[in-house]
Amino acid sequence: MSASRRSGTTDELGPGEPDEPGDPGESGGSDLLAALLDGMDAALCAFDADGVVTHWNREAERILGWTAAEAVGRHGFAGWAVRSADAEEVQSRLMSAMHAPGRQVHEFALVTKDGGRVLVRTQSAAVRGPDGKPAGLYCAFSEVHAQIDLERSIALSEALFEDAAWGVVLIDADLRPAVVNAHAARALGIGRTSALGRPLGELLAQGVEELEAALTHVLAEGAPPAPAEMWLSLRTAQGEKRRCWRSGFVRLASPLAEEPVPLGVGWLFQDVTETKQGEQEAALLRFRTNQLHRAARAAAECEDALEAAIVHLDFALAGFADHALVDRVARAPRVDPHTDGEESPVRLVRLAETPAGGPGPSQLTGAAGLPVRYEPGHPAVQCVERAGPVRADAGSVPPELAREWALTRQWPGDAVHALCAVLRSRGRTLGVVTFLRGSGRSRFERSDTAYAEDVAVRIAAALDLAEAVRGRKDSE
Repeated sequence: MSASRRSGTTDELGPGEPDEPGDPGESGGSDLLAALLDGMDAALCAFDADGVVTHWNREAERILGWTAAEAVGRHGFAGWAVRSADAEEVQSRLMSAMHAPGRQVHEFALVTKDGGRVLVRTQSAAVRGPDGKPAGLYCAFSEVHAQIDLERSIALSEALFEDAAWGVVLIDADLRPAVVNAHAARALGIGRTSALGRPLGELLAQGVEELEAALTHVLAEGAPPAPAEMWLSLRTAQGEKRRCWRSGFVRLASPLAEEPVPLGVGWLFQDVTETKQGEQEAALLRFRTNQLHRAARAAAECEDALEAAIVHLDFALAGFADHALVDRVARAPRVDPHTDGEESPVRLVRLAETPAGGPGPSQLTGAAGLPVRYEPGHPAVQCVERAGPVRADAGSVPPELAREWALTRQWPGDAVHALCAVLRSRGRTLGVVTFLRGSGRSRFERSDTAYAEDVAVRIAAALDLAEAVRGRKDSE
């Protein structure tokens, strides 16, 4: 045969006949099969119909230590991969898979090359030939503890998304919910599927920026060292609902990639609103109690009772209000016999107020004794008439309308929330104290009313003492 014939070509146009027998396609298929078997995460071996090992991949070599060259061609596991006492039982249970439908699951104690023993869980199934008859079987196996770890991970995932007392939300890399468990769906007030793929801004009214910043940080840097408490406002049919969620974050990365590839963030949270509100209320109560105590001690050192009243007012403002006004009754309500039993209008005189335009101690302004131009139905007038607290708010209006609302009531232009508390001492109404807040603060609540009344009692006692001292001096 010429050199051209041995190289696989001829002098003609057509291809020559190769010197080596065999189909290159079959060789490529065998290489592909070997690569697939060696790339599997599970150990795999195969047996022919006589129980002779025909395939043995690298994971099987890693677990047991036997190489493919040492394993292929052996009859079963007897004498090398199992103890002699167990060989017959193991062989019969393995080979029974050729005649059983589906997969058979067993647990065996196999022997490693260095003489150790390892407990494995196997899945075996028949391999059928072209005629449909069993031609052998394959056996995939892994160490039992690895299988148990996998099952535990799956069980944990299912439990978190079904029965967990914590909310669990899987956020994808685009910061959209991918999976929501039952607890989280109830907390968000939506269905488990209706939240999927929606922007967080459609689920939350406030706190979205803070939450997205935390998620972005976790994707880039990993999980934070401790849970974070986040105040968020939910969109509900009744309006916005403010909640505090103690949140933990974990970055999810693919275990199949050579380098960690972020798949998203696991967000776990628990509602701690009531606990945080209780803590805040307790801290606020301690602060206000301390303020009352400090004010009482400072007022006790004042020679002038009116000065003592101002001291109580200034101590009350800290963390409570932006402005305060004290108006005294110029003429107590009485029945006029010429008006068929109707009460005379209430007239109030400005006694003290906080300085306009900046912080500072309150100032006495009642030297002129001119009445304040309060219209009928003014909150301060209502407070005197009812002898009880009155709250007022500008509401959700533009800033220019809120300013007009405040100026019409003779208050500073930045006031949007008001609380009036009556000044009473020895069964008499002496006046009213008005606390005002700007737009940067929340409206007055019931707890604020109780504190304002405590302050009003102390201011009223000081005013009553001032009147008594002045009356005694006048009589002298």
